[in-house]
Amino acid sequence: MTGPADDWQERIESGRSFYPDFEEQYPPKPDPVFPPHPAAGGPRDFASPGATQQFPAVPGYGYPPADAGAPFGRDPVTGEPLSDKSRLAGGLLQVLLPFAGICGVGRIYIGSTTIGLIQLLGMFVAMFMSLLLIGIPFMIAIWFWSVIDGILMLAGNVRDPYGRKLRS
Repeated sequence: MTGPADDWQERIESGRSFYPDFEEQYPPKPDPVFPPHPAAGGPRDFASPGATQQFPAVPGYGYPPADAGAPFGRDPVTGEPLSDKSRLAGGLLQVLLPFAGICGVGRIYIGSTTIGLIQLLGMFVAMFMSLLLIGIPFMIAIWFWSVIDGILMLAGNVRDPYGRKLRS
């Protein structure tokens, strides 16, 4: 297929076009992004170690580097790591749902399941025992405990189970 007169391999290795007619009609222009390699005097050799051109990072673009110690960000004032849970959502769940007779849902939301289940199951047991009039003081105590706990969450004094501050 190829004869001794074909110089296609030499043309490709030297960086010239495979088609000689095209090269005559459209002579190659210097590339402003990749200037010729200074040592070769011709087109850049991309196999050489110094062939890649490094560009500086543009400030304001891309994502900030991840902080392994605070995957959900840091508090801008204290620098403490933040939780993935919101103190507003947890506090409102903890304050408003006791008015419907359901306590501890805000604690379960932020991840403190032990305290949340104690409040939730304690309220249901106290409601059941209120049929015998024994559970009424327990219902009132658990209700106050849940509402005050919700106020403390809204104030920002409660942390998640990992000790991180709740997001605002």
